[in-house]
Amino acid sequence: MSRWLRYQRAARSGSLLPALSLIALTGCAPLAGPAAEQELAQLRQDVNALSLAVHRARGDTETVLGQLGRQTRDQTAEAQKQLASLQSKTEALSGDLTRIGARVDELTQQVESLNRQLRAAAAPTTAVPRPGSPAPPEPGGPQPGDIYQTAYLDFSKGNYPLAIQGFREFLRRFPESDLAGNAQYWIGEAYFSLARGYAAQGQPDKASAALEQAVQEFRKVIVNYPRGEKVPTALYKEALTLLELKQPNLAEARLVYLLEHFPQSEEAPLARDRLAALKKQ
Repeated sequence: MSRWLRYQRAARSGSLLPALSLIALTGCAPLAGPAAEQELAQLRQDVNALSLAVHRARGDTETVLGQLGRQTRDQTAEAQKQLASLQSKTEALSGDLTRIGARVDELTQQVESLNRQLRAAAAPTTAVPRPGSPAPPEPGGPQPGDIYQTAYLDFSKGNYPLAIQGFREFLRRFPESDLAGNAQYWIGEAYFSLARGYAAQGQPDKASAALEQAVQEFRKVIVNYPRGEKVPTALYKEALTLLELKQPNLAEARLVYLLEHFPQSEEAPLARDRLAALKKQ
């Protein structure tokens, strides 16, 4: 069998290396007439076809890789969009909880005021304070509910420095009141709101200082009033404040503490969502 016939079969069978080897051989031997020229032309045609097939395969590969890259980017963007939506919903729920807590405080104050009036009507005698207990409000002087309500109105109007001053005055005068833990919590909320305002005004140093103070005030709720109704809320808001301060490890620890000690609280589902989001980051 001639070398040209062997080359032709090798080229048509798709084996490019033997075909190229035969090309090298033909370059060293004289052509043998029209038959050899025809075989050479066929060889060149086969080589061109193989080259075209290689280029097409490369093009198809690049197309597939491009599609995979676009799909990955689309999936990443969708995941980020879902995460942002989840965080937005969580913040909205947190705001709802704050408003509900404010309404509960208002109703509690009203009930306490009614109870005082009933006790005063039933026993009009002057009460004698126990040794070491806080002195009762003087007749005609400001009542606990009045001071608390005034401070809360300042908070609701955005007068946060006045609200902080009012709640601190309430705690100084009535540290044993049923609303003492709530007053301490609202001091933390006031500092947190101040921090947001400073950040919006482009004052990052003041915002950071207010956030640090908010962490301390929220922590006082847990330390000084461990059985108060605001403890789970204070834990959750402390975690959010730590996140604002770029301290995710401490925030995660507070959220875990909340779930371990208050698994049935209204803040527990929010804490779980926050922990899930932190683990994805």
